[in-house]
Amino acid sequence: MFNGIIYQQGTVSKFSKLNSGTKIFIKSKLKLDKKDIGSSIACDGVCLTLISKRKDLLEFYLSKESINKSKFKHLKIGQKINLELPLKYGQDISGHICQGHVDCTSLLKKIKKVGKSIVLEFKIENKFSKYLIPKASILINGVSLTISKIKGSNFQIWCIPHTLKLTNLSSLKVNDIVNIEIDILSKYVKKFYENKKV
Repeated sequence: MFNGIIYQQGTVSKFSKLNSGTKIFIKSKLKLDKKDIGSSIACDGVCLTLISKRKDLLEFYLSKESINKSKFKHLKIGQKINLELPLKYGQDISGHICQGHVDCTSLLKKIKKVGKSIVLEFKIENKFSKYLIPKASILINGVSLTISKIKGSNFQIWCIPHTLKLTNLSSLKVNDIVNIEIDILSKYVKKFYENKKV
């Protein structure tokens, strides 16, 4: 489990495509050692298993399912990746409960600067927009954010300067693609009421 609070980023150093998926190598200053091999790390919101660590180079494996569901199908060398270590028992949850299971990708449609903050507007597929609720949480590129407004299949979020400083959301441009994980509580409640109607 994760909580979508980002303190570290990494940079895609290299990747190699295999028949079954893709190996990705991320350069990062995350404090890890050999005992952390096999641990889960959220990479732009995607829960990946750490395969190896050589100095500051982290190796992960992306399955075809992870590639198809995420923006990693557009992987590029030099790409900045938000990184989060899994929650430890008793740790404070500053964001919201996140699984690292990306539901879909979303397209950035608009960027509006408001003071030192920015408002980002994304377009999401209709089949996922039904789970969106104003003021509810949403995970974007692994960052826990709050939905400020919903307009059809579009939704808006605010990014304050602190979030922009610590994450790759600061480098987003119109038409960029991001990873989306819908709040798990929204999905559970929606499923519960759908089942009650049957």
